[in-house]
Amino acid sequence: MLNRYLLVCLISFSFSLRSTAATVDTLDIQSASMGRTLRAAVVLPASYADKKMRKAGQTFPVLYLLHGGTGNYRDWLTKTPDQSLLHRLADQYKLIIITPDGDPTSYYFDSPLVKTSQFETFISKELIDKIDNTYRTIRERKGRIIAGLSMGGHGSMFIACRHPDLYAAAGSMSGVMNINTATWKVPTEFAQSRSENFKKLLGPPKDGDVPYPGYTIVTLVDQMKANNLPLIFDIGVDDFLIDTNRDVHRRLLENKTPHDYVERPGAHTWDYWENALPYQLLFFNKILKANGAAVL
Repeated sequence: MLNRYLLVCLISFSFSLRSTAATVDTLDIQSASMGRTLRAAVVLPASYADKKMRKAGQTFPVLYLLHGGTGNYRDWLTKTPDQSLLHRLADQYKLIIITPDGDPTSYYFDSPLVKTSQFETFISKELIDKIDNTYRTIRERKGRIIAGLSMGGHGSMFIACRHPDLYAAAGSMSGVMNINTATWKVPTEFAQSRSENFKKLLGPPKDGDVPYPGYTIVTLVDQMKANNLPLIFDIGVDDFLIDTNRDVHRRLLENKTPHDYVERPGAHTWDYWENALPYQLLFFNKILKANGAAVL
């Protein structure tokens, strides 16, 4: 009898947890700039469905979280060792997390050559418009954050640098800080394939260490200083992109741009990114609180 009672209690507790956990929507977003439809996953904290909050019209801050190269909008939900990571973080910080599609190798800029690759416009305008018109969001810079891993780290820093009026802070995990593949510690074939990709998107490279000025983070450090936007970026000590991250860190120190930079054990892996994201959320939550945009 006691065992049956315990079983009923356990089942009831399980359903109670499930009913109060974050939920995930999938949105189709029509991109006028690219003439096609793209997808995004939307992680809504349990508090979003709270009756009192809904009745009061409570709005929520938003984290736009970008995926890496060869990935898609589901990566952050399916590839972390703990697949409840985003659910837990959304609930913990009472914020909405958006994971949009960025194509396999777009690097999140607007290509002057490929009409179907206009991801700066998609992320900074079309996606924000769709999210703000679909959910109860804080529709101001003070409640909007952008971050990403690898290619998405490049995208988050690049887009925030170009649109400082839209975001309260930006973060990068293992980010591509220089799209000159000669600076990456990778096999020659991989470097060559990415170089061809950049040539297709941006045209022939310029001579020198920075083949595409204005399209890569290492060339934007003065703009970062002028923007005065809170920045955080981290990288594993065994990551093939560590030299480019150290280079940007050094340049930001030289021009006296405030930023948080962290190196920790790890490589270019989901184990590393699962560990890195909660630290970035601590950084972002502090900013949201200071802005009066955190949901308490």
